[in-house]
Amino acid sequence: MQLTLVRHGEAAPAQNGNDHKRPLTERGKRQAEQTAQYLKEQLTPDVFVVSTLLRAQQTLAYIQAYFPTVPVLICDKIKPDDAADDAIAWLEKLPFEHISVVCHMNVIGHIAAQLTGEHYHPFALAEARIYQQAVIANGLSTQQSAFIPTV
Repeated sequence: MQLTLVRHGEAAPAQNGNDHKRPLTERGKRQAEQTAQYLKEQLTPDVFVVSTLLRAQQTLAYIQAYFPTVPVLICDKIKPDDAADDAIAWLEKLPFEHISVVCHMNVIGHIAAQLTGEHYHPFALAEARIYQQAVIANGLSTQQSAFIPTV
């Protein structure tokens, strides 16, 4: 089973305290495109899972452009302050072999740490990490590759 975790690209500051509607900046769009270019050669996704927040959905749009027929599931358990345990419990129920998730720090870093059993390592903006595992469960994943955009 392959699990790909992607952090969203750089986003504009919150307006009037609204974190949910922060769009990608121009730099964030370039980051998302670079990550999409990398992933198009690495993935054969069965499903995309994305946060409810705009910046994650915009980042996914760049990746999905290379996989237009792959379905998208919107998940409300992978926002910045959500618990990794809840996210992992939700993900482990999905009946797919190749899952790609686009979400946020801090939850994505904690998901990766729990799945690998390693220390917490923050994700860079638009960073993608690809993991292999028999099932999605704590301590069973091995990181296969990673990509960080250069813009």
